[in-house]
Amino acid sequence: MATQKLYAGAKLRETRTRAGLTQKDFAARLGLSLPYLNQMENNNRPVSTNVVLALAAEFGLDVTELSTGDGERLASDLREVLADPVFDGEMPPMADIRLAASNAPGLARAFLTLHRQYRQTHERLASLDEALGREDARASPSPWEEVRDFFHYCDNYIDAVDRAAEHFASRSGPDASIRDVAVAALGEAGISVSFADREALRHYDGAERHLCLSSRSAPQTQSFQLLLQVALSRQNALLEATLDLARFQSPAARDIAKIGLANYFAGAALMPYGAFLQKARACRHDLEVLANHFGASIEQVAHRLSTLQRPGAKGIPFFFVRVDQAGTITKRHSATRLQFARFGGACPLWNVHRAFETPGHFLRQLAETPDGVRYISLARDISKPAGHFGAPVRRYAISLGCEVRHASALVYADGLDVTRDNAFEPIGISCRICERRDCHQRSVPPLERRLVVDPDRRGVLPYRVE
Repeated sequence: MATQKLYAGAKLRETRTRAGLTQKDFAARLGLSLPYLNQMENNNRPVSTNVVLALAAEFGLDVTELSTGDGERLASDLREVLADPVFDGEMPPMADIRLAASNAPGLARAFLTLHRQYRQTHERLASLDEALGREDARASPSPWEEVRDFFHYCDNYIDAVDRAAEHFASRSGPDASIRDVAVAALGEAGISVSFADREALRHYDGAERHLCLSSRSAPQTQSFQLLLQVALSRQNALLEATLDLARFQSPAARDIAKIGLANYFAGAALMPYGAFLQKARACRHDLEVLANHFGASIEQVAHRLSTLQRPGAKGIPFFFVRVDQAGTITKRHSATRLQFARFGGACPLWNVHRAFETPGHFLRQLAETPDGVRYISLARDISKPAGHFGAPVRRYAISLGCEVRHASALVYADGLDVTRDNAFEPIGISCRICERRDCHQRSVPPLERRLVVDPDRRGVLPYRVE
């Protein structure tokens, strides 16, 4: 298995700046020479074990923060963008890409934004007849992508909102469920609640101050929608302050993000951080046990597990993804080194695509990415009926996973031989940046490799990758 040295120059500089120390004083506190600290801050040398221990002892740093955050996400996104054919030439070494991501994250994000705008402009030009003359034909970031990246680079954890939701949930107990507390809180705000046989999950009439929920919805969906309305009605100041800090580029992105933050509050109140983390560890992250205990859906539980990144009280770093039947990623987040493709679908060798074939069952997979990191992946189909005969059913598949070193903490790893090399299936991120040469499911050639086309020989693929 591959090992990875720990380069955390940006985190070291951030810690030193927050403490108000010069490099000289910071080095002295850590018991280092000034040149050695300078090399680590510039990612010319990895952070040693002694330095990690000194950071924890001297500055109370949660050492897990050193190996997570923007670095791997930015490096993965940069690598995928640099594989675009517009960059004609040899792909920069991965070491250089990681160095750019960790030493100049602001510049890296600006580069990603520039490439995104290039792609959008290119797509608009490809359909010029439709776009010509429209005011919205200008190149600008997609609001959905902007909001997706906001949560992506926040590690899918919003501390202020999470803690506010946990505080709100503390009002519930044996005599009052979180649903009762939500209805009472809305009543305190002068908002009445009713249920009706209708398709819309939630409809709020601001003039009448009345919330109507669909009686067709599952109980956990109704609870979630009640809590979402609590967030919008009782936590508006907090949501707006968080949005101000995010500095979205368009009103549409801000509006979408506000709903996203309200959804975040609802999930965090339904499954409050401390209690949820404790129960998850106790049941070894059994999704069905957690769903029954907190009155949530399987998807809600899986999503919540991927947000447990509170400094000083982190859970297992999970990845979480939801795909539709066409393979399009509709939700994605990863606190692991595995990062999902920004463009296109997920690797076809991943078990999430097979979940549609076995409805109602969990599929387990041991997988290995091209960088040698091994994972345990759990997949299941999710159906969302509309509540009456003849209505279309929305079908998705979700996947939740983590690095195999956490297998002992997962009930789903029981019975799997994680010590056997050939038990791990090879998966990738995106075909165009995947380094595997002999993948039988490859859809497009890898842009980093030279192709050989032999008219006298045909294998699984019509070309050979060198």
